[in-house]
Amino acid sequence: MSVQSMIERWVRPEIRALKAYHVADPGKMIKLDAMENPYTWPEAVRNEWLSCLEAAQINRYPSPRPETLIDLIKSEMNVPDGADIILGNGSDELIQLMMLSMQGGAVMAPTPTFVMYEMTAKFVDMPFVSVPLTADFDIDLEATLALIESEQPALIFLAYPNNPTGNLFKRDDIEAIIEAADGWVIIDEAYYAFSEDSYIERVLNYDNVMVMRTVSKVGLAGLRLGFLVGSPEIIEEINKVRMPYNINVLTQMSVQFALEHHDILQAQAAELCEQRTSLMDELAQIDGFQVYPTQANFILVRVGEGEALPIFEGLKTRGVLIKNLSGHDPALQDCLRITVSTPEENAQFMQALNATLEVIRG
Repeated sequence: MSVQSMIERWVRPEIRALKAYHVADPGKMIKLDAMENPYTWPEAVRNEWLSCLEAAQINRYPSPRPETLIDLIKSEMNVPDGADIILGNGSDELIQLMMLSMQGGAVMAPTPTFVMYEMTAKFVDMPFVSVPLTADFDIDLEATLALIESEQPALIFLAYPNNPTGNLFKRDDIEAIIEAADGWVIIDEAYYAFSEDSYIERVLNYDNVMVMRTVSKVGLAGLRLGFLVGSPEIIEEINKVRMPYNINVLTQMSVQFALEHHDILQAQAAELCEQRTSLMDELAQIDGFQVYPTQANFILVRVGEGEALPIFEGLKTRGVLIKNLSGHDPALQDCLRITVSTPEENAQFMQALNATLEVIRG
């Protein structure tokens, strides 16, 4: 039997139909496509971190539940007393664990949103249902409540702020969804550090709500650590499908060290919020650009009709990589997403953008 025949016989059709999650190779380009924190630590702090790692016992399995790290996350992230957390290899693993815990039902999210909700649902063979966001990227509450009533989803994901649009959904809309849902509602706060609101301190106000966060966006993307906050009873059930030793010892030690220096991460996030305002103001001055409100570390811009791909390619030739969202979802036609970076990289981006527009528009 040929390899292709074996694949067709044994691999699920819905998996064969998928494309693997694409990560662009930035080469030497300025990388403004993945919502990463561009700042590193001061040299003295880096040296202290490296000294800390000398004690890592890489010949031993890591702790399956590192209590010191968990306690530090709880205190630094304002997790309320009585709530528990589970750690994941990034948010992606946590999304998968929740879906693996279900005995049926659909996964639901407003779209466009984080692609891994739908992709992971396909991985685990759960139906995915969605309601398009409104023209200004708010929740269509009437349609959403109708879909909850008809589908009774097991899991509802609400990215807060939403990726790739950057906005916070109206709190009244979220409350209405929580009250209407029989399943779990997960508030995904991947961009919490750049936002003016959070549900984490209110997570125990509801029986069916969990809050998910990652440390990736605050400067620790290479460590791959996410955590899920909820009632101890729910966390206990999800923990049953977690693979043992899912968080390696270097990640555990590094995140603990970083949170012991949380003030550095917070200061970097504050600086990025200031740069976000400046960059939004500059982009808004460009003819034909619509800059959407954002509470994340990225900016969504709708450019002139048919300009998204030429701008994207023009920036690449000038050494800047952003995200071209045009064609990903009808609501994102002619849209580009730009990660907010340092003043120097933002200036280089604007210089490359203006040069590209001169060529495109003549």
